Amino acid sequence: MAASASSLLAAAASSSCAAISPRIPRGAPAAASVPSPSHHSCPSLRASPARRHQSRFVASVAPTMQPPAESRVSTVVDVDLGDRSYPIYIGAGLLDEPDLLQRHVHGKRVLVVTNTTVAPLYLEKVTWALTHNNRNVSVESVILPDGEKYKDMDTLMKVFDKAVESRLDRRCTFVALGGGVIGDMCGFAAAAFLRGVNFIQIPTTLMAQVDSSVGGKTGINHPLGKNLIGAFYQPQCVLIDTDTLNTLPDRELASGIAEVVKYGLIRDAPFFEWQEKNMSALLAREPSALAYAIKRSCENKAEVVAQDEKESGLRATLNLGHTFGHAIETGLGYGAWFHGEAIAAGTVNHLNISIPPIRFS
Repeated sequence: MAASASSLLAAAASSSCAAISPRIPRGAPAAASVPSPSHHSCPSLRASPARRHQSRFVASVAPTMQPPAESRVSTVVDVDLGDRSYPIYIGAGLLDEPDLLQRHVHGKRVLVVTNTTVAPLYLEKVTWALTHNNRNVSVESVILPDGEKYKDMDTLMKVFDKAVESRLDRRCTFVALGGGVIGDMCGFAAAAFLRGVNFIQIPTTLMAQVDSSVGGKTGINHPLGKNLIGAFYQPQCVLIDTDTLNTLPDRELASGIAEVVKYGLIRDAPFFEWQEKNMSALLAREPSALAYAIKRSCENKAEVVAQDEKESGLRATLNLGHTFGHAIETGLGYGAWFHGEAIAAGTVNHLNISIPPIRFS
């Protein structure tokens, strides 16, 4: 299985268009097992830093959008946490179903937290879904710069600034629209603002859909370590519209696959065997393959979180590859490698040191 895992992670990484710095600080783990493309093989995929954008929408936005006659939810995965349980909706076109979001909005005020890359693509659609035939709800938004290097206290304060300026109350709902960085920061802001308000996860990257949006881990980075400041805080729901993956760059798709492989390695051998047979379909964005990978990953994580919400034991198995991976991210500087790229390298390193080398006579 170790050889197969390395092969799967290498296959995912080889499709990535990562411009990765070769300067690894002394003592950082080597990542030669995960090939990195040439610095000149692709343009930068990250939006340039921009000043904070804020906007306010009401129910009249996007009047041409119409909800479907029938629900497009293909799967609902329940995260069983007693009175804090919540559903994960999975399907194509779910942002066209206003009821899915509106049934989980508390109060009349919503703050959508997103970034400069995702906002032009999906902010208008999400605002429409929140307000369609529901003029009692008003939507504010804060658009943050895109990238792991902005997952810090200064950027988090922009969310609090907008919430305070908008005079949001304890009945408001925060909505995280974006990848793992946005989900982590929005969730942490929701946990802290007025000592806790409702929030909803709308993950738009594969990484966030299969991992970070589920389970309630929220937080920001510190210059000395990743995710050292945060809280366990569960959302009201997670809405995974698989159509959002159509706009995801190949490098970020490959990054997310590293977390998919992780679930097969730690607890789901049949799922790992399925990955071996379907990796090319995942990399080709075959809809049924992606949908199954997301569904099975969420089911695995939901089962673990239900047994160990705050990582006192079993949930620590979900951190396979993360010890090395977080060291790589911190050592190289946040954003130099995508999270999944670092986790792929970390997983290979874990396998290399935990399994005795095979010697042939």
